[in-house]
Amino acid sequence: MKIAIPTREGRVDDHFGHCDHYTIFTVENNTIVESSTLPSPQGCGCKSNIATTLREMGVEVMLAGNMGEGALNILTRNNIRVIRGCTGDINILVQTFLRGFVFDSGVGCDHHNCGNH
Repeated sequence: MKIAIPTREGRVDDHFGHCDHYTIFTVENNTIVESSTLPSPQGCGCKSNIATTLREMGVEVMLAGNMGEGALNILTRNNIRVIRGCTGDINILVQTFLRGFVFDSGVGCDHHNCGNH
């Protein structure tokens, strides 16, 4: 399984579409075996090709801080399960997710330039 996290300075970026880069974790038998980074495309995440790129890389899960409905819909259409409301250190987050303790907040941005982060 591959897990993507919008990242800035080793932490979950508060907004998917404006992150510095994505950290991609490869997991086998519930253990991280590799991590790599993917530069964030220019512009808004929902209008970029990031969902297609992540799907082609084999990403199945996106652990994100927050995102708008457009980005959520595009990722979901690309068969990427999205879990919103994530915060903190990305390495701790992945370990917590693998133990089954990370759940979707159900809360997203309700406007394009969400300033609530």
